[in-house]
Amino acid sequence: MKKIMILGAGIYQVPLINAARKMGIYTIVSSIPGNYPGFELADKVYYENTVDKEKILEICIKEKVDGIVTSGTDVCIQTVGYVCDQMGLKGLSYEAACIANDKMLMKTKYEEAGVRTARFRQVWFSDPDIRKVISPLHFPLIFKSVDSSGSRGIIRVDSYDEFSSAMAYVKDNTKKDYFIVEEFIEGEEFGAQAFVYNGSIAFILPHGDYVYHGDTGVPIGHYAPYQISAEITDDALLQLRGAAAAMKLDNCAINADFILKDGKTYVLELGGRCGATCLAELVSIYYGFDYYEKILKVALGEDPEFRFQPPFTPNASHLLMSDKDGVIISQADKNEPNDDIYEVQFDYKPGDKVSRFHIGPHRIGHIITKGETLEEAQKLLFAAKDRIEILVE
Repeated sequence: MKKIMILGAGIYQVPLINAARKMGIYTIVSSIPGNYPGFELADKVYYENTVDKEKILEICIKEKVDGIVTSGTDVCIQTVGYVCDQMGLKGLSYEAACIANDKMLMKTKYEEAGVRTARFRQVWFSDPDIRKVISPLHFPLIFKSVDSSGSRGIIRVDSYDEFSSAMAYVKDNTKKDYFIVEEFIEGEEFGAQAFVYNGSIAFILPHGDYVYHGDTGVPIGHYAPYQISAEITDDALLQLRGAAAAMKLDNCAINADFILKDGKTYVLELGGRCGATCLAELVSIYYGFDYYEKILKVALGEDPEFRFQPPFTPNASHLLMSDKDGVIISQADKNEPNDDIYEVQFDYKPGDKVSRFHIGPHRIGHIITKGETLEEAQKLLFAAKDRIEILVE
């Protein structure tokens, strides 16, 4: 029986754990202690911090694992790369993981490779004259932590008056002494899921995003297909290839963020793992295969055998959220049985504390629908979402 190390035991790792069990793989899960649902699903658990790459390597050597992987999070990507390098496992390299986890390194690689991206500058928190450093850039701007994920540490800035508060927010969400300032591109933001296998992009699936507008846009749902022309899709693939090569990403899922302006695709950033917020499910439903199984096969050194046979299945998803801090009093799905309601998931149970939605991890559940057309899937999504009742007090 093959063994897989899965880093993380949260909501976004549970489907990966379940897929591994279904495939007959011995599952070892590592995460810090907490109320994480993946612990009770795994064959073996280590209560270790997933960013401690030396400790995770020690465990992986001891357990003689055949692969290491995660899903839906950037936090432990460097550990995945480190273990892959040290043990000769299939997956992204430590160098690629380090680039993926530092937006400054990432943007620099894009610029060097000629990948189309927003103009930017590196800024040190201690710099006495930030205005001078960013003087070539034009408002509006985006201040970004270079090492955070889930939309943390990212804020739009429209004037010099907002600098102090924006810097304070970024500083609270980074472990670095610097951050990145880039021009905000006014355009149509969209994403894509992709996979790079043995140096080639196996597929790219552009998707539309439902966005919560707080300090910056936070994805709260997705849908596919995304209605763009073949020319724009080709341009997105071209930029994706260039960005992935610049970052040295290989044998891993890719979560891509793009923005479309004047018919041209700009790369915001790429992650070396599958997206969160139901994005692996989006790929699975659309193409008709279990995407988690493909991810696991690659990590185990097996051929994922990507095959794409139309017709593809339109689908849409949306997070369930609370508009206030409090405790869940009750929750119920009052939808009639419907094969096109793919999944309704509650992340918590009555009595659990939840937060007013501000960033992705504040989610309290999700709903996924499908249909013969995207319009049908989206119409059902919002109708079905209205029949889900969650009381928070």
